[in-house]
Amino acid sequence: MKELMIGNKALARGLYEAGCSVISSYPGTPSTEITEEFAKYDDVYCEWAPNEKVATETAFGASLGGSRSACCMKHVGLNVAADPLFTMSYTGVNGGMVICVADDPGMHSSQNEQDSRHYAVAAKVPMLEPSDSQEALDFAKTAYEISEEFDTPVFIKMCTRVAHSQSIVETGERKETKKEYVKNPGKYIMAPANAIARHPFVEERTRKLTEYAETTPLNRIEEGDGSRDFGIITSSTCYQYVKEVFGDSVSVLKLGMVNPLPVKLIKDFAEKAGTVYVIEELDPVIETHCKNIGLKVIGKEKFSLLGEFSQKTIAQVFGLDNKESVSISSQIPVRPPMMCAGCPHRGMYYVLAKNKLTVLGDIGCYTLGAMPPLNALDMTLCMGASVSGLHGFNKSGGGETEGKTVCVIGDSTFIHSGVTGLINVAYNQSNSTMIILDNSITGMTGHQQNPTTGLNIKGDPAGKVDLESLCHSVGINSVRVVDPYNLEECDRVVKEELAKNEPSVIISRRPCVLLKYVKPKKPLSVNPDKCRGCKKCMKFGCPAISFRDGHAVVDNTLCIGCGVCAGLCPFGAFESEVE
Repeated sequence: MKELMIGNKALARGLYEAGCSVISSYPGTPSTEITEEFAKYDDVYCEWAPNEKVATETAFGASLGGSRSACCMKHVGLNVAADPLFTMSYTGVNGGMVICVADDPGMHSSQNEQDSRHYAVAAKVPMLEPSDSQEALDFAKTAYEISEEFDTPVFIKMCTRVAHSQSIVETGERKETKKEYVKNPGKYIMAPANAIARHPFVEERTRKLTEYAETTPLNRIEEGDGSRDFGIITSSTCYQYVKEVFGDSVSVLKLGMVNPLPVKLIKDFAEKAGTVYVIEELDPVIETHCKNIGLKVIGKEKFSLLGEFSQKTIAQVFGLDNKESVSISSQIPVRPPMMCAGCPHRGMYYVLAKNKLTVLGDIGCYTLGAMPPLNALDMTLCMGASVSGLHGFNKSGGGETEGKTVCVIGDSTFIHSGVTGLINVAYNQSNSTMIILDNSITGMTGHQQNPTTGLNIKGDPAGKVDLESLCHSVGINSVRVVDPYNLEECDRVVKEELAKNEPSVIISRRPCVLLKYVKPKKPLSVNPDKCRGCKKCMKFGCPAISFRDGHAVVDNTLCIGCGVCAGLCPFGAFESEVE
């Protein structure tokens, strides 16, 4: 059957058809939909894990038990999973194991542009890189075959464009598979003596995989019609751009297996092509390999190390006019990122900004508190870093920053990697105040459940972490809960906790306004006779409020009736609409 699918859905289908029976993941754009789509199959097990390290270890455990398994994450999540990854390269697998990682060139929803191919090279683990939805499905099946044949976990690397673009996919039937678990201490217990014995296996496996890369159909040469006097080596979405710009006029070596890379295949292609261009996004991984094997290629001296490529950027390098390239001629206005109207985080951020506090932030939709007019954040680094960073910041301040600095972290991010930072704060008795922005969901990645919501990936009842009890249990005595819609309460509690000479936690609790069960109230309106044009409401940064003709105006298509602006206005100008 043929179906139009985004790459992530096709990859999930490929994992399913290949017989994968266990997936554990942590959501992260642009990888999230792989797990969400896999969870729709009722005859397999699928879960959200607290973080990527746990997800990877869970998938490894399932593989050890003989099942084909997978874990999915975005590129920065792979940093968290790196600890088990490098040792899994030594142990190998039992049932096939696939690690799906999605890079984000252009940083559409990420804090860096790291190139995950470096992890495959460093861990000596094979990596496949599809260029469209059909390949995503097909490569999943091949990945399990490679995993079990060569005794290795296998990467499938997606990127934002392949993950979220749609193309036609032909689906097939599921293949059930299960291997027997056999106790093997020398293979799976990575004490130093055993690990030393496994390292030669890894090097020999890499040699065999390199031979495999020479002949696998994952890597293919597409001969041009001879009208161009050069050849192109490329992979992933860049392959699609190359084909759209050049069609069949240029010879292309399309690499679907990007680690380990072939040697003879590339040399043979270069010998016939003459001049060779390497077109790859981000780092010169393929280019460096070509130069290491003695080839002269043209790469990053022409193509940027930064951001995404497109048909237009490639065409421009070759000096082609608009007839030979695909481009968008019209300028699309940029929509600045902002928190939603009624977002529960805005009230707390307003209080923090008003009190001129130093605020160390974290990863999630609440990072948008850094945007004008609130400008509430001073730092955002990585998942969980706000808590550990606050501890270090206050320790470096010699007491001068205590009482003037807080950190903010979401409920899902706190469970992901903030709780260990809090344990450090409690253990070392850091005089630091942490604010958990509990909106009862994993918000930025599209409303996934997490261990604090009491629901699993399918929406069924699950174990629920009680944040107050958890904070108390690690040694925090002062734990307060506030409603971020109540600005007076937030202001009072923040000041009280900062005045204490001990570690403390404030839980700012109200569900995300976009959750289906959160019913909006009737929108407010501004009484122009009461409005004095002081613009105090504009400092709040709600997108439903604008300023026209000397007074504030509410867009009733955006307003959800939270009423925070009414409590903020000193003149009572915000009024509920009368039915």
